[in-house]
Amino acid sequence: MTRQPLLLLDVDGPLNPYAAPRLRRPDGYRTHELMPTWWAERQTRRAADGVAKPLRVWLNPAHGPELLSLPYELAWATTWMDEANALIGPRLGLPELPYVRWTELFGEDPDGLHWKTRDVVAWAAGRPFVWVDDELGPQDAEWIAAHHPGPALTLHVNPRVGMLADDFAALRDWAAAA
Repeated sequence: MTRQPLLLLDVDGPLNPYAAPRLRRPDGYRTHELMPTWWAERQTRRAADGVAKPLRVWLNPAHGPELLSLPYELAWATTWMDEANALIGPRLGLPELPYVRWTELFGEDPDGLHWKTRDVVAWAAGRPFVWVDDELGPQDAEWIAAHHPGPALTLHVNPRVGMLADDFAALRDWAAAA
């Protein structure tokens, strides 16, 4: 039996268009005030009073059914790691998903790659995959092509708008071709 390709999802950027104008929530999105552990730790250190403020997250509930309709095995590739299952997935109607466990959050790569790239390739373990993220560059795609034995696609999503119909169409087209 052939397994479906992996669809590795970042939260902030693709699903949460955090870079959209601050007071203009995109159409179809709902506002959530969330407190993931990584955010709480960072904000507590920065806050003068030591109290973390929740992270504003915009999510489009239509994305869940759209993602589930794709011919992929979904997985999280986000700083939220397993907390995406508790805080993001239910708001989109997604089941619990596997996730990439990072060796180091926000680390510096000696070759200038995104800090997630090597872990994504290791986690995929040779399986075909699409990685949806807002911080990918050409060097990441080139490195993946040279170091991953299976088909792979990096799909950059603009963090000002999040995933759009064209992104979902590109995912369907790639799966059909793979």
